[in-house]
Amino acid sequence: MSRNLANPPRLPGPRPGRAAAVAVVAFGANLGDREATIRAAADRIARLPLVSDVRLSPLFETVALRVDGPDPEAPAYVNAVALVTTRLAPSILLGMLHAVEDEHGRERHERWGDRTLDLDLIAYGDESSDDDRLQLPHPRAAERLFVLEPWLALDPDAELPGRGRVADLVTSLRTAEQR
Repeated sequence: MSRNLANPPRLPGPRPGRAAAVAVVAFGANLGDREATIRAAADRIARLPLVSDVRLSPLFETVALRVDGPDPEAPAYVNAVALVTTRLAPSILLGMLHAVEDEHGRERHERWGDRTLDLDLIAYGDESSDDDRLQLPHPRAAERLFVLEPWLALDPDAELPGRGRVADLVTSLRTAEQR
């Protein structure tokens, strides 16, 4: 059998990739060198495949939040938010965020317990998901000043999909706190 080398068979080209989206990732740490851990985690996320940009907010110190409310006796948290430009699918990004937590010694013994690093996927573009493993936007993000304030500091025009402008959510929560 002979092949015509002048006209080789056409192979399909690469599959088009997912369009880049901006994911909002919340960071929290209340054990160890909190600030260094958050900065190292942001650097690690920037090195993930298909991530082209990570912009980290200023760091905020906040009171620990437990299932039954704020706990001023617990070690304080340092919180931040990053805007992550990525072509990773949201579920893959979430899995990689969990791996970054593990690299920083995250242990999951107690819900809302102390931790070396907590990474939450808050939003991924305008996508929404009600899957038990991936809820987008994060179902409690609109209630958490420790997420909204760093996000607002990073992006004054930010919007939480389905909930509105982050600036308005912060104002509403601050007003409710003062009552």
